[in-house]
Formats: sequence, C-alpha cells, structure tokens
Amino acid sequence: MELIQSFSVDHTAIVPGIFVSREDRIGNNVITTYDIRIKRPNREPVIDVAAMHSLEHIIATTLRNDPDWKDEIIYWGPMGCLTGFYLILKNNRPAQEIYELILDAFKSVNDAKEVPGAAPVNCGHYLMHNLAMAKFYANEFAGYLEANAKNPEIFSYPKSNRLAIDDQTLFYDS
Repeated sequence: MELIQSFSVDHTAIVPGIFVSREDRIGNNVITTYDIRIKRPNREPVIDVAAMHSLEHIIATTLRNDPDWKDEIIYWGPMGCLTGFYLILKNNRPAQEIYELILDAFKSVNDAKEVPGAAPVNCGHYLMHNLAMAKFYANEFAGYLEANAKNPEIFSYPKSNRLAIDDQTLFYDS
C-alpha cells in the first residue's frame, strides 16, 4: 500500500505554522489541503479534545461565513493527532496567502460567546466542548503567528529523508 503524502513530512522537525500539505487536480479544478499546525508533534502536549472540538465549530463557522472566502472553503477539521487542523480550499495558493485568513479566524475565537452548533440536534457530542480552553489555544496560536509572520519556517514543510532498502524501496516509519 502506498504511504500517504502527509507521512513524508518530518514530524520531528515541523513547527507550528501554515503549510501546503497537498494539491489535487479534479478535472480543471485544483483543490489544496493546508496543514494548520498549532502544536509541535511529539514535543508539546496535544490540544485538549474538548477545546479542539470547540475550535473546530467556531473556526469552521467563521470561515464559512467570511464574505471573501466562503465560496472557496471546502473543509475545516481536526487532525487525528490533535496537533492541528486541515483546511481544504478551492484553487491553489501559497501558504503565505492564507496567513491573514487563518490569523483572523483564530483571533475571532476570542469574541465567541458560545460555541456555534453545540446542541444535541447539531452536534454528535454536544457536551464535549470547552470554550475557555479553545480561547486559550486560539490566542496562543494567533500570538505565535504574529510573532513569526516573517519567519519562512512557518510556511515550509520539513521533508523527511527516507532510507532506501536493498531493492531501493523507500522505508517509511509512520
């Protein structure tokens, strides 16, 4: 089985940031998946599950209501490892071009008075939310993005060097 592209990222070297994870062509259209990495994998504690869930609801709602971007948003959702989110957009832009969108989305969390869609009819686990912790993580990440806006490392994936075994097949250690 072929290893997926996101496992070729060196998770020991990645820093929080905004990265192009992959670009896919569907007919004449390009769909871009972005890695919005909030925590350093395997080095920092992951995002609290309830806070992650609240961030998912708040930021998905914010993005899908942004008048300049709502027609390009396909998906916003958490990574299974709880270190960040995936954003899928129509078209292809360098990560730097969505910096303001992401920064504004995380800053908007601070203004939330409640978690949108946190009711039994709207959410599969409506009791698993933590708005206060979501605000903490959002403020932390927004501050980090602002402090590192000119640092190219927050926009460039570190790729892994892979060991080739005897038949020159690359070895992946997911």
